Amino acid sequence: MAFTLGSHIILACLGVGLPVLMLAAEWFSLRTNDPLWRALAHRWSKAFAVLFAVGAVSGTVLSFELGILWPKFMGTFGSVIGLPFTLEGFAFFLEAIFAGIYLYGWNKLPPRIHWWTGVPIALSGVASASFVVTANAWMNAPRGFTMRDGVVIDVDPIAAMTGPTAAVQIVHMLLAAYMVTGFLVAAFYACVLWNKPTCLYSRKAMVLALWMGTLASFPQGLAGDWAAKTVARTQPIKLAAMEGQFKTETGAPLRIGGWPDTTTRETNYDLEIPYALSILAYGDPHATVQGLDDFPRENQPPVVVVHIAFQIMVGLGTLLMALGGWTILSWWMKWHPADNRWVLLAIIASGPATVLAMEAGWVVTEVGRQPWIAHNVMRTKDAASQIPGLEWLFLATLAIYLALFAGLTIVLRLLAVQPIPTSSNLSFNPAASDQSSLS
Repeated sequence: MAFTLGSHIILACLGVGLPVLMLAAEWFSLRTNDPLWRALAHRWSKAFAVLFAVGAVSGTVLSFELGILWPKFMGTFGSVIGLPFTLEGFAFFLEAIFAGIYLYGWNKLPPRIHWWTGVPIALSGVASASFVVTANAWMNAPRGFTMRDGVVIDVDPIAAMTGPTAAVQIVHMLLAAYMVTGFLVAAFYACVLWNKPTCLYSRKAMVLALWMGTLASFPQGLAGDWAAKTVARTQPIKLAAMEGQFKTETGAPLRIGGWPDTTTRETNYDLEIPYALSILAYGDPHATVQGLDDFPRENQPPVVVVHIAFQIMVGLGTLLMALGGWTILSWWMKWHPADNRWVLLAIIASGPATVLAMEAGWVVTEVGRQPWIAHNVMRTKDAASQIPGLEWLFLATLAIYLALFAGLTIVLRLLAVQPIPTSSNLSFNPAASDQSSLS
């Protein structure tokens, strides 16, 4: 489950963010009549079609795994969290319908009508991701049911979908999807510009994608603060693991870095900022933050994994925000990233960095909830399948995913080397232009 979810989530992020990029490029084409923007939108629509198809297959594997790997969980709580999965199916089919119209509508529909057919694709991607995240949010803060003698009764699926962690997880995930898409696409074109710094087509593509990552990165910082406050209220044991907080403290410090030692029950080699954790979690420098030692050992998550993953997520997120700040400054100063090799190198690094940050965030969410699959309601070991031969299922899944991603890589590389229209093969002449970085 960890392998398939960790793989699929990358495709899911691109499925949410790439339609917005291609719509933005086509909108610039309609506004300026610039063939470069139209060529970009057309090329990105082909890439989206490939990613959508592969994502549909990998997502289907995940759907089967829910029943095969977690039979007791789905058997017990299927009626509680079944609605968001049903709604996600409707959103997926709506997205597929309009994806077909958009892809086959090039040069067949009036330009503005064609652009509007792409809007439901972007909205359906957001809806699809939101519905799935509400199910995960329920696992972190179960609501909307009554348990009597091990049987779920009085199910309220709307209450289950709208629990205290749903809104913040949706916002946090959607912003992560836009960051992953923006910085990944920008990194690809930065690689192109490393050898062809005057290619105007790649310059436009990189900067547009960089702006997507930038505009998502700053709200993401606020969403992260919101998420931390929500975790402090709903899952204080997860907050303690995230921060390497073993002892309950009044005026608890924020720890930057460090390595939790589960034997001595201390976090070593960290930089502590006094009172900062109490302020960030509760808005009060003298607030009490519960430590791991307040909870039974058998209910504590793997603190080393959670703490390190949290530090990776926050550290990389901060660096990506810094790159976003440089993007804003470059726009103000009318600099272009392609004109600076160090900046290009930073943009290239931002692609894998944003994926790693997103994956680390999911590790915090899932591992930080352990040993529960549904927090304080059902343990993971009780929900997992006990059927023999699961190692063969894993090997089969691994083979399917390797084949999918190998095919995806080959097709995307073929799309990348296709010649762009002659009118798009223009070169940028710095001496003859005073364009802003988005031009």
